[in-house]
Amino acid sequence: MPPLLVFDGDCGFCTACVNLARRRIRPEARIEPWQTLELGALGLTVEQCAEAVQFVDDDGSVSSGSRAVTAMLRTAPRPWPWVGAVGDAPVLRRLADVAYRTIARNRYRLPGSTPACAIRP
Repeated sequence: MPPLLVFDGDCGFCTACVNLARRRIRPEARIEPWQTLELGALGLTVEQCAEAVQFVDDDGSVSSGSRAVTAMLRTAPRPWPWVGAVGDAPVLRRLADVAYRTIARNRYRLPGSTPACAIRP
């Protein structure tokens, strides 16, 4: 199975982000909304997918949040794998995690958002 980035298809902001990634980054990974997938077969739960973007690698390993984004970047043409590698560097990884969580918590305030973008604690 090819790598797969799983996102919240009900969120307008998330949909806009993955559409941008498809156009500009052009990853080899498939990008699909979790609402259309058989999550159990992927080793994922609704709770995981509602909380953060997920990346299922071709070996079945799962990355979440900012790690999912950097994993997806590593499947794209240059220079994106380098960007993914930099984002995974120990010091920047913490910053990427904070940035991801901040954006995820506030995605309902960002352009393209819909009421479905609000994450419920």
